[in-house]
Amino acid sequence: MQAVVLAAGEGTRIRPLSASLPKPMLPAADRPLAAHAADAAVRAGADELVFVVGYEADAVREYFGEEYAGIPVEYAVQHEQAGTADAVRAAREHLDGAFAVLNGDNLYDPAGVERLFAAGPSVGAHRVADPTSYGVLSTDGETVTDIVEKPADPPTDLANTGAYVFPAEAREWLDVPASERGEHEITDVLARTIAEHEVTAVEIDRWLDVGRPWELLAANEWKLGELERDVRGSVHENADLRGDVVVEEGASIDAGVVIEGPALVRSGASVGPNAYVRGATLVGEDAHVGHGVEVKNSVLMAGATVGHLSYVGDSVLGRNVNFGAGTTVANLRHDDQPVKLTVKGERVSTDRRKFGVVVGDEAKTGINVALNAGTKLSPGVGIAPGETVTRDR
Repeated sequence: MQAVVLAAGEGTRIRPLSASLPKPMLPAADRPLAAHAADAAVRAGADELVFVVGYEADAVREYFGEEYAGIPVEYAVQHEQAGTADAVRAAREHLDGAFAVLNGDNLYDPAGVERLFAAGPSVGAHRVADPTSYGVLSTDGETVTDIVEKPADPPTDLANTGAYVFPAEAREWLDVPASERGEHEITDVLARTIAEHEVTAVEIDRWLDVGRPWELLAANEWKLGELERDVRGSVHENADLRGDVVVEEGASIDAGVVIEGPALVRSGASVGPNAYVRGATLVGEDAHVGHGVEVKNSVLMAGATVGHLSYVGDSVLGRNVNFGAGTTVANLRHDDQPVKLTVKGERVSTDRRKFGVVVGDEAKTGINVALNAGTKLSPGVGIAPGETVTRDR
């Protein structure tokens, strides 16, 4: 079966991290989000991957190439972001027979994807406490009888996970009209499939839709939590690695460093001397954590540098960010309420008691800078020495 992986979206809600990188290519542990979706499809038996690309398409092409995990890869271009049905329609010329569709910015329990592929026409379902923000499935036993988008009064707690197996004839059903929000919705294709086929609701035990920066932290917490200790890089005899810590070949850990897993230090990265890394933390390729730095439960993307005498907690730092000495991130509100972050111009709760900052690629801070909880720095921004930043820059 062919698997279509949707990876064309820009990811405006996760900005500034997606300013020059498509959201599906943001890292979750040792690989991009889209690679986790692709791996789940391959494990489930996909014999070809079709990536739908658009925004910053070269990043997807360069990573996956012409073959991935031993199976061929094709690419389809969605020229305008006009909905999920439009995205799959872009891949139509590559499709021959029944096909699966997975969102490239979602994490799926791989066992659930295996059950999905084995079930014939099917849709992934996940039970959620508040279904009003999702497409909600109605079922008779395991058979789907209806789907309704973001209902005020949900008929069930089964959310649509954006994972599907469609019959071959659905290839001709992708020309659906635009919805009220101006997009061509794959759920309209699902509705027709429900009308003409028996569609199975396959419960996926664990699922995460990564749309906003704190959900990228959650994605890393999930995938870093699956690591098993593996130390191949250079580790000083006076360093202390505790628990499930992965140090890739080409990484270096200096004297006096303490790392408490789950943590991943990628190739080319360096930590220390005398640094403390804890929580679910990713130190990306060629990133640097310097002397006297503490990093807790954070993502440092490729090339990010936290030079020395700094604290970074519950934060996401983009590529080639550089924090000057003494930069301190606040990750807790004084009133102990969940930290809020601005998403598309609106302050939104992260539902996290602890959350720090989100920093775009190439941003820099001078020495002794304080960054308040829930602050975003745009790509390339420079913060002068000694500043206290309480609003997005």
